[in-house]
Amino acid sequence: MTSLSTDYAAAGFGHRLGWGSRPAVLLVDPALAYTSPDSPLFLRTGAAAAAAMESLAAAARDGSIPVVWTRVRFADESCGEAPLFAAKVPSLKVFAEGNPLGGFAPPLSPAAGELVVTKHYASAFAGTSLAAWLASHGVDTLVIGGYSTSGCVRASALDALQHGFRPIVVRDACADRDGGPHENNLFDLNAKYADVISLAEALSSLRR
Repeated sequence: MTSLSTDYAAAGFGHRLGWGSRPAVLLVDPALAYTSPDSPLFLRTGAAAAAAMESLAAAARDGSIPVVWTRVRFADESCGEAPLFAAKVPSLKVFAEGNPLGGFAPPLSPAAGELVVTKHYASAFAGTSLAAWLASHGVDTLVIGGYSTSGCVRASALDALQHGFRPIVVRDACADRDGGPHENNLFDLNAKYADVISLAEALSSLRR
């Protein structure tokens, strides 16, 4: 029987986009909501992904490569800025203003001068000025980690491609509620929309 990977390759999927000349690291919603066991959005592998994201940020800073952060923030628990999204996922109310679960997950924290994009939907590009900021800084490649693989990471990687940036998703720096959605979405992203690589490969390339 033909394996799924072989079948996809035979159909022309999975070609590498590769790195451009000006990368940036994009850390998507690395919030305490995903690493705190008291949160409804808690991910069992969230802490390991946070450590990998911290390594990406450190390598980028060492090489004077931009690090961009996203966070979800609503004015109150009604999540009125994204009513249909909140109706679909009521636990988004943890990102209401003042809820500590909406803060960044230790050890992650933006450094002085790093861009923090506030968003209301899954994609880092939806309703934000991220694309314009990246273009104005000459960025052509986004090295992506964050939460969750099947949600905001996937949406951001897809929109990165559609805005003309090369998406590189770091598997170790992402997490999801279960291994199935995590692996299935990484497979599909790598087949169609992004390059999915290991943390070791990402760090090696960032340090070059």
